[in-house]
Amino acid sequence: HVQLVESGGGSVQPGGSLTLSCAASGIGYSRTCLGWFRQVAGKKREGVAALHTRGGGKVYADSVKGRFIVSRDSAKNTVYLQMNSLKPEDTATYYCAATHYSLLTSIQPLGVRSYKYWGQGTQVTVS
Repeated sequence: HVQLVESGGGSVQPGGSLTLSCAASGIGYSRTCLGWFRQVAGKKREGVAALHTRGGGKVYADSVKGRFIVSRDSAKNTVYLQMNSLKPEDTATYYCAATHYSLLTSIQPLGVRSYKYWGQGTQVTVS
């Protein structure tokens, strides 16, 4: 049974920071693409950042490059999204997603349709 559980959301002032966590279980962590997405009510879900659990390059949306950092802790089967210099337009529900591929480049890493498993989301409000 695959389970992704996000945590760490909350409210922060512009310019502040938050770190989101996604604990993954039942997913074969060693060969998994993990992505962070966000969605505002009434708008499409968009990819924010992605990595592969085996390491290698990371992918970021242009809107967050230089401000957000995606990382993983293999021992804890957890992926993180460190969000710095937050802006009001970063306000959204953030989702963790996962899928099984040998390489991040085997999929469209920030594409919603690339991912099979999804967490329940955590709200981030910047105001």
